[in-house]
Amino acid sequence: MARHLPNEGGRRLIMSTTVFSVGRLMAALLFPSFLVVGFAAEAAALKPYKDELFAYGNVLEEADGGDFRVIDYKELRDINERDQIPERRVKHAYVSLGVKSAQVNETLDLGGRRLDVMRVGPDRGAAFTVIFIHGRGGDRRLGANDFSFGGNFNRLKNLAAANGGTYYAPSVRSFDAEGVADITALIRFAAERSGGRPVVLSCASMGSFICWGVAREQSAVAALGGMMIMGGAVDPNFAKSAAYKARLPMFFSHGSLDSVYRAEDQVGLYRSLKAKDYPTRFVLFETGSHGTPVRMTDWRDALNWIASR
Repeated sequence: MARHLPNEGGRRLIMSTTVFSVGRLMAALLFPSFLVVGFAAEAAALKPYKDELFAYGNVLEEADGGDFRVIDYKELRDINERDQIPERRVKHAYVSLGVKSAQVNETLDLGGRRLDVMRVGPDRGAAFTVIFIHGRGGDRRLGANDFSFGGNFNRLKNLAAANGGTYYAPSVRSFDAEGVADITALIRFAAERSGGRPVVLSCASMGSFICWGVAREQSAVAALGGMMIMGGAVDPNFAKSAAYKARLPMFFSHGSLDSVYRAEDQVGLYRSLKAKDYPTRFVLFETGSHGTPVRMTDWRDALNWIASR
């Protein structure tokens, strides 16, 4: 497989009703507190935050009742007109920096595994948790950057803070079994600290190797509410995983001109899942490249969809 970090742009690249499932039954057994709050049924959808700037634009194609969408993407508009300095600094209107008061860098001790993370939001009692996994060459600073990727990470921070959630951006040391073990430990930690509320794991580019590895870890899957793959690799053996058996909701976003991981391959996986009535959604950015999904994915839309499954 190719090994690349998503580039910034196209040129060069809580929550709603919790659904009872086998995975959540397992979670109740693994984390007793799930019996108290994990199946609570009336958490609110994430409140809007700058939706007029971050919501998807023109829908060029739609299928599967809206679960497959092709979104119009143009570099001149979505990078050059959005950024003060293209690919480096978004215009001021796209960010709200007050959220930095809720942001910390820390090193977690996860049962003997030490992991550097950036955290926004409370370390206990979060209404939901989002974990973002960077690609090759990155670290926690990528998911903490307020101004790159069109301000999309700043929006995620503000969505978490405004809705009582917590957002973690860890530094992944390797994209192998050791990295999977680190993130599995973080997922369990976040679930325990929140009293069993939903954890969403999102992975970009080579970070998708972590998502696919975690999908095979039954204890991690039991604590997850959903998974997001943004411009990532395909796992041809996903149907053999614990996540598949638990019907863990899967959200995909990809650029149609991605030269690192082919969009057609990921669309093929989506279609194979959809044919089995598996809970999945795909957003394809027409003419987008490898880094486009990190810039353009609508976090509120994706998280609310995952929570509604």
